[in-house]
Amino acid sequence: MYTRDRTRVAPLLLALAAATLVIVHPSAQGGRPPDITGNWRLDNAEDPGQPPLADYTGIPFNAAGRLRADTTPESIWDTPEYQCRPHSLPHQWRGVGGARILAEQDPLTREVRAYHLQYMRSLDRPIFVDGRPHPPGYAPHSWTGFSTGEWMGQTLKVTTTRVKDGYLKRGGPQTSDVYTFTEYITRHDDILTVVQVVDDPIYLDEPYVLSITSTYDPMAGPNMETCSGSSTGQNGGGDRHWVPHFLPGQNSAIGEFLREDNWIPLEPTRGGVKTLYPEYRSAVNGLKVDAARVDALTIPSSRSANDVAKRIADQSPKDGQVHVLPVQGNIYMLVADGTNITASIGHDGIAVVNTGSPQMSDKILAALDQLAETVAARTAPNTCFGAFCPGTWGWSSPYFNTVIASPPPPKTMRYVINTSAAPEHVGGNLKLAASGKVIRSGGSGFGGAITAPGQRATIVSHVNVLNRLDRSTPPVPEDALPSDTYLDDFYKLSEYVNGEAVILYNAPTANTDGDSLVFFRHSEVIAAGNIFSTISYPMIEIDKGGSIQGVIDGLNHILDLAVAEYRSQGGTWVIPGRGRLSDTADVASYRNMVVIIRDRVRDLTKKGMTLEQVKAARPTMDFDARYSSAAAGTWTTDKFVEAVYKSLQEKK
Repeated sequence: MYTRDRTRVAPLLLALAAATLVIVHPSAQGGRPPDITGNWRLDNAEDPGQPPLADYTGIPFNAAGRLRADTTPESIWDTPEYQCRPHSLPHQWRGVGGARILAEQDPLTREVRAYHLQYMRSLDRPIFVDGRPHPPGYAPHSWTGFSTGEWMGQTLKVTTTRVKDGYLKRGGPQTSDVYTFTEYITRHDDILTVVQVVDDPIYLDEPYVLSITSTYDPMAGPNMETCSGSSTGQNGGGDRHWVPHFLPGQNSAIGEFLREDNWIPLEPTRGGVKTLYPEYRSAVNGLKVDAARVDALTIPSSRSANDVAKRIADQSPKDGQVHVLPVQGNIYMLVADGTNITASIGHDGIAVVNTGSPQMSDKILAALDQLAETVAARTAPNTCFGAFCPGTWGWSSPYFNTVIASPPPPKTMRYVINTSAAPEHVGGNLKLAASGKVIRSGGSGFGGAITAPGQRATIVSHVNVLNRLDRSTPPVPEDALPSDTYLDDFYKLSEYVNGEAVILYNAPTANTDGDSLVFFRHSEVIAAGNIFSTISYPMIEIDKGGSIQGVIDGLNHILDLAVAEYRSQGGTWVIPGRGRLSDTADVASYRNMVVIIRDRVRDLTKKGMTLEQVKAARPTMDFDARYSSAAAGTWTTDKFVEAVYKSLQEKK
């Protein structure tokens, strides 16, 4: 087995991890955990600095991980959505500048509640040691993930989930957004040892193990830096939506570094679990590798402990319940048996984007009523004294009970917005719209032209949604049909809703010909409908006017509207049709995936391949484990590839 620095030898590192857990400083035995705070200078990491491009030596890649790495160029970092991204979580410990660890203490007990880690080009990373659970799967992911720690003797074991997709190491290898990151942090006098375990079965056949050593240095610490990313793309001319990538087989950097560093054959630099073990040496003769012998090798490789199928399904729980996640401003996300509903809750009433299935209507209404009671009509202690208290009629004393115990009842449903005619978006229209009794008085209006105005909420959509529902079989009840429609590129609700503007943007020829994005302009939240999902490939209905290019255009429109808060994270939140709460970085990653697959299918069709041949070529192979899981339901990879193929044929 090769033992150059960049080669990972999994058994040796696993042994190192085990040794790390049992070595205890004599003076610390039986005492409290050591103090790990301070500035730590990076002394030894197996990949300091920039590794050669396409050098995957020591990485237990599966075929999907290798293809994903081969097709991801360095120039992706010049795109607007990537320029301010921090270093990925696996790289942070071994990045330039070392690390700083700070302790957050309870002010009364002085117990450590969390450690805060700082690295160069990275966000503050808290590690909670107060026993709190990890967030639900539909909560947002971040660059640092959600980390909890527990002391095992003198070693701090840190478990991190909810991490955005990124890179395993610079130079190509990628990570998915469903991996588990485990660290064992041990201090021996002035030496800090960190053993990392990256468990990402989307791209790896076994967990990737790496050790880092740092030395305590009060004069060290990471350099801080700000970032002002360009608002225009630096690739593809002036196209800010350009997505750099290699088509399969076209990455000229593969093996390039071996021209000068030719101590190793090409094959082990391509990664793979068998290349990590000593048995691999038996298949190597000089710079030649016996492929047949490699295939026959039996190795004692470890297995993933990460249940990917559950991790993906948890982003959109289909359990017959309604789960509520506060988002930002007036906005809440309701996960109703696998379908996301966006709700604006405030003193004006309730506005929802999409209504779920009819079977879930009663539970959805109950959740909305509870939110309205809590948010818009909550009881509160009296904070006003004297004769001039605002909000009272006349002298304040007779009315104090309205503040303490008897607030006015919350207002009911005001608007129902449908982003498309999909059954999971319009199924609850009838019941949810009927729950609204606001705006106008009862009886007939406009000389009898409108029956019972104000006795139900206004249903808003693109006109093609109304047309499709009006022609559906069985027929949709009249009271469940949109009453306000639009034909233009966008549509503004005629007045503020709960203190903010609400704008619908048409996404023509996306999933269908009637899709809308809904932008809550003050809360900074976009309801994306079926254009965006974190659990499946986009659903494209060719027979209803959908196309792959329309989906890409819709995703780019979201990216144009949205603004990240800092380091390509947070800011404008995006609620997908199904899946976890997301931000611009998540939408960009999804957009990139869709563009890459479109370009691969287009390249195969230019070569004269039929639909069946395109499917057999597996243009989605490196994304299938992530977006073709059971959580995707009936929308299979074959259906998606067929939709991409047909929409490209129609365009041609």
